[in-house]
Amino acid sequence: ECKALSSSPPFFSFSAKDMKHRLGFLLQKSDSCDYSSSQGKKEKLSSSQRLSQEEVRKWAESLENLIHHDRGLAAFRAFLKSEYSEENIEFWVSCEEYKKTKSPAKLSPKARKIYDEFISVQATKEVNLDSCTREKTSHNMLEPTLSCFDEAQRKIFTLMEKDSYRRFLKSPYYLDLVSPPGAGCGPENCKRNHTHSLDCNSNIISQCA
Repeated sequence: ECKALSSSPPFFSFSAKDMKHRLGFLLQKSDSCDYSSSQGKKEKLSSSQRLSQEEVRKWAESLENLIHHDRGLAAFRAFLKSEYSEENIEFWVSCEEYKKTKSPAKLSPKARKIYDEFISVQATKEVNLDSCTREKTSHNMLEPTLSCFDEAQRKIFTLMEKDSYRRFLKSPYYLDLVSPPGAGCGPENCKRNHTHSLDCNSNIISQCA
């Protein structure tokens, strides 16, 4: 039986370390504020590629929408890192990359690397899998295929969906993006979408103030 991930404190209570993580993320990802004078570090996005509020709101519809969007994945990864559980999304991403392997000769070494890093008993970034799934995945290592991690990947996706994803939607990592800097607290700004209504009191001071 899967052990539950440690619960995080309410999103409005920050330690200095949490704030450091958050600010580091905002410095890297913000499109609305110029935190850095280094043009080389800025993402080269055309106007059509810039992150829109509509895109951000879609992240609240499903975890799949979130992690299949490059910027959403980056935000979720930063949030999980702040909770010290980034191994879950790293495993999921590794599985996605693994399934794109073209050469049969590369399957075995790639599979072994993922297994050793995330699944084996001595894994440096061990993910939380039940014994049955872990045993089945271990058996798949005898003859690795493109689908050998599918069940384990689904289990970790479900774990994130039921746990950390819900906390992410209530965290500044999401709320600061869905609520543009300088937005007021009028009714039109507090109601972000039909599924997740956001209370202006939950937002921290605008990062661009």
